[in-house]
Amino acid sequence: MRTAERNDVAIPAISPYPMLGEEELPTNRVEWTPDPRRALLLVHDMQNYFVSAFTQGASPMSDLVASISSLRETAGRLGVPVVYSAQPGGQTRTQRGLLQDFWGSGIGTEPGAQEIIPALAPGDDDIHLVKWRYSAFHRTRLRELMTETGRDQLIITGIYAHIGCLMTACDAFMSDTQAFLVADAVADFSADHHRMALTYAAERCAMVLTTRRLNELLTATTAGVR
Repeated sequence: MRTAERNDVAIPAISPYPMLGEEELPTNRVEWTPDPRRALLLVHDMQNYFVSAFTQGASPMSDLVASISSLRETAGRLGVPVVYSAQPGGQTRTQRGLLQDFWGSGIGTEPGAQEIIPALAPGDDDIHLVKWRYSAFHRTRLRELMTETGRDQLIITGIYAHIGCLMTACDAFMSDTQAFLVADAVADFSADHHRMALTYAAERCAMVLTTRRLNELLTATTAGVR
């Protein structure tokens, strides 16, 4: 795998790979029903700095953006709150902690590097969380926001599937929050990393499903139809 130079530790430049199809998904241990009255949609770290590692206009990024856009539209229509997590640029060594050892200095101070990509720019009513570690719950107000809004289901989208997305799903499980990891609305360093994240989630801490199926279930629940 080739590498892209970013600060003192490289993030891999990600070669295109096809999104997993519905027939390729791991078997879920649980069968939860997503409910727009209980759910919150998380768009995880879709920042220019991280997205730039992917080949633009190719899968998985093209499919990922389309899937998240579809879920945002459904969320807006059904009253599901949308939360964006984003890491800050220009962090100090103390702020980075052990992330420095694995990933170097992270996002720099380049203009726009820490911004959400234009195709998924947050709306006026969307919520922004500054994120400091793998899990979107750690040192953020995500758990408090869910409590305040009466939400106990978390729909997880974004990058990277086997790092922050998976750790957030595990953290949700630890606090009895039902996590839905959307298979074609997350992406990763490779198809193998992507598949590993989905398999672990389906077997240990979350329900894995496609954007199409999630949209169907959210809409059916609103209509009172299963």
